[in-house]
Amino acid sequence: MDILVFDTADEVAAAVAGRIVDAVAARPDVVLGLPTGRTPIATYRALRRLHHAGHVNFARVTTFNLDEFAGITPGHPGSFRTFMDRHLFSEVNLAPGRIHFLDGAAPDLDAECVRYETAVDAAGGIGLQLLGIGSNGHIGFNEPGTELVTRTHRVHLAASTRRDNAALFGGDIANVPAEALSMGMGTILGAGTIVLIATGERKAQCVGSAVQGPLTTQLPASFLQLHRHVELYLDRPAASRL
Repeated sequence: MDILVFDTADEVAAAVAGRIVDAVAARPDVVLGLPTGRTPIATYRALRRLHHAGHVNFARVTTFNLDEFAGITPGHPGSFRTFMDRHLFSEVNLAPGRIHFLDGAAPDLDAECVRYETAVDAAGGIGLQLLGIGSNGHIGFNEPGTELVTRTHRVHLAASTRRDNAALFGGDIANVPAEALSMGMGTILGAGTIVLIATGERKAQCVGSAVQGPLTTQLPASFLQLHRHVELYLDRPAASRL
């Protein structure tokens, strides 16, 4: 793993945005894997600024988002699709046909997972996968458990994950769907390069365990140790257990 530590979360965001700009410059048709959550918001804000300044052209880029809540439509205010439209898609020149998203309102969710996995394969896999890390060490919506599912799948969300996402649903955990759809760990680990962002002291313990601890399904992020090219972008509080 390559570990880069910055003084502030804003410096992390600027560095990650620059990394993505470089990836697009090197390969204009790169396939990006994108996360949601609080952590990447600053990175998406930096990417918008860079795009508006003419430093990056997304016209040939393809994107696949990691996950989506089950049982809600793409236009639902709490959906991750709405989140991405707000924070990135509406302000950069990604071609609509190159934006790929899981449909949490699909009539057959298992078939939807197969469709998505097939689409990732047809695109040649993920070139650069951007990740956050959950407070319980989850990656995407791959939650801690006795086993990890390899490919895109349905998942029952942990209570801590639902609490972390309550802000998208009026602050009420009862409104957060109990299930989601997520890329599997095998799909994620198939990416050419993985860039993980973590900021804040709250993420320090799981970052330290993911990097230095044993491989365990109880900490899905620990499986990043198996990947040939992982880059960690951390602020000093998040890196404090390393």
